Amino acid sequence: MEHIEIVYVDEDILVINKPAGILTIPDGYDPDKPFLTRLLREEFGQLWTVHRLDRDTSGVLLFARTPQAHRALNDQFEQRQVRKIYHLVTFGRLPHEEIEVNYPLMVNGDRRHRTVVDLSRGKPARTIFRHLCSLGREFSLVEAQPLSGYTHQIRAHLTSIGLQILGDKLYKPHPISERYPTFLLPTDTPDFERVALHAYAMTFFHPSQSSREITVVASYPTDFSTLIEILRCK
Repeated sequence: MEHIEIVYVDEDILVINKPAGILTIPDGYDPDKPFLTRLLREEFGQLWTVHRLDRDTSGVLLFARTPQAHRALNDQFEQRQVRKIYHLVTFGRLPHEEIEVNYPLMVNGDRRHRTVVDLSRGKPARTIFRHLCSLGREFSLVEAQPLSGYTHQIRAHLTSIGLQILGDKLYKPHPISERYPTFLLPTDTPDFERVALHAYAMTFFHPSQSSREITVVASYPTDFSTLIEILRCK
């Protein structure tokens, strides 16, 4: 098994720093592809999935180790009590140091099965973006905090204000409002083989100790930290 960093473990939960390129759950079309619950089963026994990360996203991934923990954690996710923080690399700058994007979203909203802004049929969605630092003259390290939990919410909301995550070939800048410029990647942008998106931190209540709040943090993988250093020197 590829080395997987264990961030936290006890009798109820397991938190890992998910490597990019590995599925969280089985592939519906190819069940023989490696996925995390199978890779981790030998060491940790049966695991219950309470949330997912896309195959190419790295970072904090939480599993339940008992049915009781699974139910308690599911309740927290459904009630939006779990705080998730992502870090991402973008081309262009946020219009402010912090901005809340609240355009309604429709999952699987076009022929490419993307999550799209739909002002008439979309469901309420909110994401807070914060500028962390500039990387050279053109790029930024940005923090995203989704306050709702839709598939590809961060990517859809970011493109709606004219920005793009490096490595994202599916979501292109398409600002909803004329207030936001469209940034197009320069031709000398370094290649990045995945979406430059990392699930950096998560805060939740322990499933069997409801008054105990836990915050877990996943360090940057090598490809992500190397990208930051390359862009910082541009």
